[in-house]
Amino acid sequence: MSIPDETARAWVDIDLPALIANARTVAAISGAGLLPMVKGNAYGLGALACARALEALDPWGFGVATAVEGAALRSAGIRRPILVFSPFTPESLPHFQSHQLRPAICDHQGLDAWLAHGDAPFHVEVDTGMSRTGFRWNDTSGWKDRLHSASGCEGIFTHFHSAERDTASLQLQWQRLLDVVNGFPKRPALVHAANSAAALRGSTYAGDLVRPGIFLYGGGANGPEPSPVARLRARVVATRVVRAGESVSYDATWTAPRDTFVATLGIGYADGIPRALSNTGAVDLGGSIAPIVGRVTMDFTMVAPVNQCEVGAVATVYGGLVSLDEQAHRAGTISYELLASIGARVERRYDRGTGSL
Repeated sequence: MSIPDETARAWVDIDLPALIANARTVAAISGAGLLPMVKGNAYGLGALACARALEALDPWGFGVATAVEGAALRSAGIRRPILVFSPFTPESLPHFQSHQLRPAICDHQGLDAWLAHGDAPFHVEVDTGMSRTGFRWNDTSGWKDRLHSASGCEGIFTHFHSAERDTASLQLQWQRLLDVVNGFPKRPALVHAANSAAALRGSTYAGDLVRPGIFLYGGGANGPEPSPVARLRARVVATRVVRAGESVSYDATWTAPRDTFVATLGIGYADGIPRALSNTGAVDLGGSIAPIVGRVTMDFTMVAPVNQCEVGAVATVYGGLVSLDEQAHRAGTISYELLASIGARVERRYDRGTGSL
């Protein structure tokens, strides 16, 4: 068997048409403009490739977490507005100016620095209950008054903390944001708050823009099922029969109850398989579910498939018979973390709808 170097051990297949289909679903249900979140390297799947694919839907712009992420997109030719959601700091002003990035203004210091250098567009974050960053909705320190004459105030936004599971909190936070907006003599052009879960509830909390993230990349958001986007794969690099009573991997946490065929996959926690999946996770191998046995190690993961297989066979960690959300549940975490943990040495392969990778 001739195996290409890039798929000799582990890689992730990324279905860009599925990404676009998920974005279309969000746009159709919410009825609002799209501000797709491509922060964290598009949740581990490649910010530039995903942004370029999403251009087909004419989004308003893209959301990132840091100015460095925004600058990378600019340097690669992305021309739409890029909104940086980490709190703006005066020291980063040259970076924002040189790459035409829009800041999230979250405090007086940032507001002072931005307004002192012209009327370039910016967005203001209002803390309506997340208690993380932004001006508190009931803050009486005068920040709202200062925005009345700030011509660059293009948008105002908040973050919902429990959009997937708590309608009451969603309603409260949305009303707090609207109370702030209604206090302005002139409404900012763009009011936004909805993440994937809120956007999939319809137009109620959509505002002018919605900010889908996890749903775009194939993670559930308490709404319609997303199309799978990422399929994390690994090759079998070794096989053996472990005799009854013998153990597998570090700390001997799993012992074979009977003579058991064990396949070693060329993927481990350095590649994005949480150690928490030790003895709890499962993969799709040979068309059947194969449980993970023993500790997940940095470079390898051992599984016990139903049927014997050969070196070179391909297992799908998630995106096959085991979904992204199911694997996250097995690991005691969320799908966001699994995607964001995909290691740098894992090859990203993109299906652009041509039927080939």
